Amino acid sequence: MLASVTVLLGAALGASAHYTLPKILAGGAGADWQYVRKADNWQSNGFVGNVASEQIRCFQSAVAPAQATLNVTAGSTVTYGAAPNVYHPGPMQFYLARVPDGESVSSWKGEGAVWFKIYHEQPNFGAQLTWPSNGKSSFSVAIPKCIKAGFYLLRAEHIGLHAASTSGGAQFYISCAQLGITGGGSTEPSEKVAFPGAYKAADPGIQININYPVPTTYKNPGPAVFTC
Repeated sequence: MLASVTVLLGAALGASAHYTLPKILAGGAGADWQYVRKADNWQSNGFVGNVASEQIRCFQSAVAPAQATLNVTAGSTVTYGAAPNVYHPGPMQFYLARVPDGESVSSWKGEGAVWFKIYHEQPNFGAQLTWPSNGKSSFSVAIPKCIKAGFYLLRAEHIGLHAASTSGGAQFYISCAQLGITGGGSTEPSEKVAFPGAYKAADPGIQININYPVPTTYKNPGPAVFTC
C-alpha cells in the first residue's frame, strides 16, 4: 500500500513540475501566446520526448500562428517567460530562423537547415549540476546586432535532464515566437541546423546521467552559439 502511495505521489509531483514557454515580453508586457505560437502543450504542460518528431521544431503538430508579431531591434534584449517556472535541471537554449523574403511569418514552417543558435547556458558544477535557469520564470536573450533585418522565428527550448540517463528520457519544453527584426547588418550565420535533425537521442548533452557520478563537464546539444 505504501509503495502504491509513493508511486502515485511521485507521478503527481512529476506532472506538476511540467511547464510551458508561452510568453515573450515587450516593454515588460505581453500575454500568453500573444507573440508566441500556441504549443501543443498549452493545456497539458507536457513535453517532447522524441528528437526525431516534427514537434521538436516549435512543439506544434500543425502550424498555427501567434496572435501578433513582436517588432524588436537587432542588438536589443528580449525576455521570454515560462509558466509557471522551469523546475527541472537542464539548459535553456535559443535559436533564430529568418523567414525567406516573400513568405509570411504567420505560416512559415521553419523547415530545413535554417536555424542558428544564439544562446545556451552551461551548468554550475559541484556536488550536483545546477543551471542558471532552474527555478526561474523569465529569461533574457540578446538579438544579434549584425544579422539581417526581416521576419524571424525565435525558438525557445528548455531541456529537462532529470531522467535523461536512458535514451528518450530527456524532456524538451519548446515554443516559437514571431519577431520582426529591424536594424541589424548583413552577416549571414554559417552554422545552421534543421529541426528535426539537429539532435540525436544519444547526443552527450541529451542522454546523460546528471545524478551519479556527477559530471564535471557538459556539452550542449546542437551547434555552437553564433556571435557577431
